[in-house]
Formats: sequence, C-alpha cells, structure tokens
Amino acid sequence: MLKENKVSEIRPADRLSGISEYYFSKKLKEVSAMNAAGKRVINLGVGSPDLPPSREAIEVFCSEIRKDDVHGYQPYIGIPALREGFAEWYRTWYGVALDPQTEIQPLIGSKEGILHISLAFLNPGDAVLVPNPGYPTYSSVGKLTGAELMYYELAESNGWQPDFDALEQMDLSRVKLMWANYPHMPTGASATPELFERLVAFGRRHGIVICHDNPYSFILNDRPLSILGAPGAKDVCIELNSMSKAHNMPGWRMAMLASNAQFVQWVLKVKSNVDSGQFRPMQSAAVQALKAPKAWYGEMNRIYRSRREAAGQIMHALGCRYDGRQSGMFLWGKIPETEKSGEALADKILYEANVFITPGFIFGSAGERYVRISLCCSNEMLAEALFRIKKLKYNI
Repeated sequence: MLKENKVSEIRPADRLSGISEYYFSKKLKEVSAMNAAGKRVINLGVGSPDLPPSREAIEVFCSEIRKDDVHGYQPYIGIPALREGFAEWYRTWYGVALDPQTEIQPLIGSKEGILHISLAFLNPGDAVLVPNPGYPTYSSVGKLTGAELMYYELAESNGWQPDFDALEQMDLSRVKLMWANYPHMPTGASATPELFERLVAFGRRHGIVICHDNPYSFILNDRPLSILGAPGAKDVCIELNSMSKAHNMPGWRMAMLASNAQFVQWVLKVKSNVDSGQFRPMQSAAVQALKAPKAWYGEMNRIYRSRREAAGQIMHALGCRYDGRQSGMFLWGKIPETEKSGEALADKILYEANVFITPGFIFGSAGERYVRISLCCSNEMLAEALFRIKKLKYNI
C-alpha cells in the first residue's frame, strides 16, 4: 500500500523567503506567451547585445573546437593565456598593472562572481552596502548569504553618485562589503577618478571591501576607467569586469575579477567548489577578442549612438525626461508627473502597444518614477516601437 503523499509538507530553505524570482525571468515568460498568441512584442527590456563578437574571435573558436585535446576539464584559474590577455587589456585600456598569476580570476560571468565574492566575505549577520537604484542581484545575493542589506541612496541631483556625508552618518560597524557600479546601471552615470579615490578612501577608513562592477566602461564612454587605478585601491577593492557587453559575448559567460592576491585566493576557494572552469575554445576565443583595436570599439559605439538617438525619440513620445550624457547600453528616463508610476507606464506600453520596456522600480525605490530602454535592438525595431507608442498615445 502506498504511503500518504508527503510532498505538501516539504519546504524550501529559509533563505528563499527573502527573495523572489528575477523580474526578467518572470516577465519574459509573459512576453513569450504574448508572442505565442501572435502579439509580436518588441523587447526593449533586456540588455543582451544583439551584435556579434569580433570575426577574429569567432574564427579562433571554430578552429579550436575542432581539436581533439580541448574538451576536458580546464583549470579553475583559467588558462594562462586568458589571464595574460585580461592583464594586457587592463594595461592598455585602463592603465592598470595586474599580475596575471595572482591578481586575476576568470569567471563564468560577473553575475556569478557577485555570488562568489559574497560567499567569500559575508557571514550571516554581516552588513553590505547596496546602491539604490542598483543592479538587483546585489540585493538578492546579499539576502541569500544571510547578510543585512543597508541601502545607500543615489540621487539624480547628485549625478547618481554616493552621498559620502550620508554614508559617514550610517552605522558601519558590521559592514563588510560595499557594491558600486560605474558607468552606473541603470542610470548611465559615468565615473570620475575623483569618485573612485573617494570610494577607496572610504573603504580603507572603515575596513570595507569596495566591490566595483565594471561591465559598461566601453559602451558609449570615451574614457574607460577602473577603480583599481586609484591609489591604494588593491588593498580594499575588487573589480568585476565582463566581456558580455564590451565584446558582445553575453552567452559565452566570459568575465573576470581583479584584486590583491589574498582576496583573489579567497574567492577561488568558493569558485573551485562551485564550478569546473570554462570551455577551453571559448577561453582561446576570448583571448583574441581582448585584442580588439580601438576601431572595433568605435564601430560598435557608432551603432549604439544611432540607437540611443532612436531611443531618445521613444522617451520623448512617452513624455519622459533623460540625460543625454549617459553611458552604457540603456537609456534611463524620468516619467512625467501625470503617470502613476514607472511600472504602470511600462505595463500600459506592453499590453496596449506590445513594446516591453523596463520599469525602474526593479532597481530599488529610487527608480520608482523612471523607465529604462535597452539599446540592444535594431534601429528598424526601435522605429517600429516608436510608431506603436505614438499610435497608442495619439489614437491613430
């Protein structure tokens, strides 16, 4: 005789109670259902580059994958050529010297690196400083580790930079990590050497590890900067960088972190127990991609500039105000006072115009009255989105 079904009595770990499924994971299911129903939704929500990696990188991958001896497990620290490639990339573009043997750790994506860092440094009950608005993964990973989230506010009136006077007034006694991200996502605010120097000084003064997430420094940004270029930064800073945006390789999951040798070793303790390295042909192709000349980045940004102009027209059609100096692959705009919220506006555009844009609330309470448009879409699709929105707005 079968025993009574006990599945209903099974409960997940307590750590799941503080987080929800990622917004885009849920919303894209809805978009897929709408497309299945023939709605032909234009996706201006997710920042997944639609441009290809360099032709040279693809050719290296195709050549390497045919070899017989490249299909096994790879070193947890990546192949030497990849670490050396990242080091040369940092020297060339950021003016930062890194030891490829001890100060660089390749990652299967910087999003995964956020988890590795958090597990390496945070104990339950520790506190972590998280920007508001900011990338949602900083918060969700902090919750998974059992850390307390302490949000620091970023305001448009302050150029979306931290208010250091306000930070100094907070109880920092339990803070172990601080997340920062410039060029900033979602607002597109750029970094300055002075900002990085202040962040480093703040971390050194309070014994806080400054984790700088830096995937957007090559997108619509004439001056790539690294926080590791600030004096004394390696003592307290970890920088994440990614090839997803800068080299159009989001699905390849090629990223890295850089810091002092001790911090890198602690992160490796976590990573080596979580994954088994990256496919060698992809590492070899990444080495080639990192050699891209200035002209390659220039052509990519020529396309993004054209798309940003088109996205600006959409913002105007929505009645939104935006700063034209933004960097990165998004356009961040403040909704008009007549709109209830960014979420309400985004849902209206999705359901009535079949155009998906991102509401700012998912990046924190400071984003409540903002929306974001991704530039990872062709000019033709942006023009179609503009037509649909104007048709809805003017009932034509």
